[in-house]
Amino acid sequence: MPTYRSYDDAELHYRTLGPADSGLPPLVCLAGGPARDAAYLGDLGGLDADRRLIVPDSRGTGDSPAAEDPAAYAFPRLAEDLEALRTHLGLERFALLAHSAAAATAQAYAAAHPDRLSRLVLVCPGSRLQGELPDDARQIFESRAHEEWWPDASVAVQRLAETGDMDEVRELLQRAAPLAYAHWDEPQRAHAATESGQLNPVPRAGFWQSVDDRARETLLTALRDVTCPVLVVTGDRDALSGMRAGELVAASFPHAQLRPLHLVGHYPWIDDPDRFRPLLDTFLRTGETPLS
Repeated sequence: MPTYRSYDDAELHYRTLGPADSGLPPLVCLAGGPARDAAYLGDLGGLDADRRLIVPDSRGTGDSPAAEDPAAYAFPRLAEDLEALRTHLGLERFALLAHSAAAATAQAYAAAHPDRLSRLVLVCPGSRLQGELPDDARQIFESRAHEEWWPDASVAVQRLAETGDMDEVRELLQRAAPLAYAHWDEPQRAHAATESGQLNPVPRAGFWQSVDDRARETLLTALRDVTCPVLVVTGDRDALSGMRAGELVAASFPHAQLRPLHLVGHYPWIDDPDRFRPLLDTFLRTGETPLS
């Protein structure tokens, strides 16, 4: 696995997928969680068929070592790691995709380096950075109470809020996993089964540290100067982030395109890769989204 040196000389890892000579600009892909191993992104539903994907392991995840300074886990510092990766790759400008919590890292990067981005894709983002935590994710979850997995998942969700024991957390996450997907079939079950082994509690705990309201407002103000095309993707069965959060994130940019997907959960490339892949491919090529 290739490595690069970041701003503090830490040696961090990344992997590459897809052809090196496709003629298309590479896409850098940030994993969420926060601090979940990036392996869960897979190939993003086959997005690597015609384009090189560059997938970094953030500090303390995957093959990248733990941070010596815990403050390095905060998402604005992770954005500095991303800038070091850009320099290492020799990219003047690049396209960036971020899933879930990593949307905060991507927004911090866009605010600090708006001229470095050619495209920005935020998939199922949360809106903690925007200062609002909508409750529509809970409504989506409750709307599925008729499904057979729901009673046990509902108990697991309640117990997750009450426990700090990591062994129990891992077990409860497996029981609650169906709420993140639009369906609970074999592809979803196989993807969910990897989660408990991809968690990194210390980097997760540090992700939001040292980000106060003043820093948050400064970052949001800077997003008004981001001129590259921005796409925000949401799923109407996403019971983790919901859909309203994506609307708030899109509204933080001057010209973002919001694309809600029907019968899609928190992992669109798992639930409906045949819609997710062409949507992103068109946007990355043209800066626009297909009409249907």
